[in-house]
Amino acid sequence: MAHRIVFILFPGFQQLDLAGPMAVFELARLQRPDSYSWRLAASTAGTVRSSAGVDWPVQALPRTGGDADLVMAIGGDGIDAACRDVRLIRWLRRASQGGARIASICSGSLLLAAAGLLDHRTATTHWSRSRQFANEFPAVRLQPERIFVKEPAVRGRSRRLPELWTSAGMTAGIDLCLALVAHDCGEEVAREAARQLVVERRRPGGQSQFSPLLELQRPEGRFGELLEHVRLNLRLDHRVDELAARACMSPRHFARCFLAETGATPAHVVERLRVEAARAALEGGQPSVQRIAEDCGFGSPERMRRAFQRLLGRPPSAFRRAEASGGS
Repeated sequence: MAHRIVFILFPGFQQLDLAGPMAVFELARLQRPDSYSWRLAASTAGTVRSSAGVDWPVQALPRTGGDADLVMAIGGDGIDAACRDVRLIRWLRRASQGGARIASICSGSLLLAAAGLLDHRTATTHWSRSRQFANEFPAVRLQPERIFVKEPAVRGRSRRLPELWTSAGMTAGIDLCLALVAHDCGEEVAREAARQLVVERRRPGGQSQFSPLLELQRPEGRFGELLEHVRLNLRLDHRVDELAARACMSPRHFARCFLAETGATPAHVVERLRVEAARAALEGGQPSVQRIAEDCGFGSPERMRRAFQRLLGRPPSAFRRAEASGGS
C-alpha cells in the first residue's frame, strides 16, 4: 500500500518548502505508482494563503492520527503563529502516538518542537532560526549545522517515540525527501528522482548547511573578538572556563549567554571552527593529515575523523579525494 503523507500547512507557509518535497514524491510515484499518496491539510478546511500570497486548497486534519503514515510540517514566516494553534498541536501529538513518522521542512521543526515531539531528541532547523529554537526549546538536542537529521523510532518505558526527520533550509527538504524515498523505495528510485530534478542525490560538500558562525565572527558581534581568537589559535585548549575568563564572565553566565547568542554551546562552536579549518586545509591540498589534526587542535587524526563524521557526515579522506579528482 502507498505511504500516506499529510502535508501540514498554515497561513504564511513557504511554497518551496511544499513544492520541493511534493516533486520528489511525485517522481518516485512515476516509477512506483503504489509508493505514495498525499493530502494537504490545515486546522480548518478551505484555503490557506502562502507567504507569496497564493491560496492553496486544503482539507481538514484527518480525524485520527492513524490516517497518516508520514506527517510533514512545512516551514515559513507563519510558523510562530502556527506554534500557538492548539488544534494543530493536539493533532500532531495524536499522529505521533498513532505511529506515523514525523518530518519537517525548514522552520517547520519549530512546530514539532512546540508539540513536544522533539524533546530529548536530535533535530535541526534553518540556520536563521537556530538561536530562537535553542532559546525556546532547550530540551531538544539541536544540531544547527546539519542539512537533515534522522532520529530512529524508539520504545520508551511508557510510550513509543516515532521516527523523526527534520531538515534545514528549503532545498534541504529535497535532500531529506530523497533520503526518505531511498529508505522506502530503494536507492535506484531516489537516484532517478534526483536525476530528473537535476540535483545531487547526496551533496558532495557533506551533510552541512551554511554555518551561521561566519556571521558571528564579525567584529561587531557580541562574541566576534572571542571567536576570532579561537579561529587564530585552534591549537589551544578552549575550555569553557578559559573562554569565559577571556570574555570577563563567569563560566555559567558565559555558557548561557553564548548559547542564546549563537544557538550552540561553546564546545560545539569550537569544534565547528576546527572542522571548517581542517576541511579547508584538506581541500587546499595540504599533505599531512597528522599535521592538519595538530594545527586545528584535534590532537590526533582519529579525533578529527570522529568530528568530521559527526558534523559533516563524511570522513576527512572524502574531502581529500574530492580535491584529487577535481571536485567531481
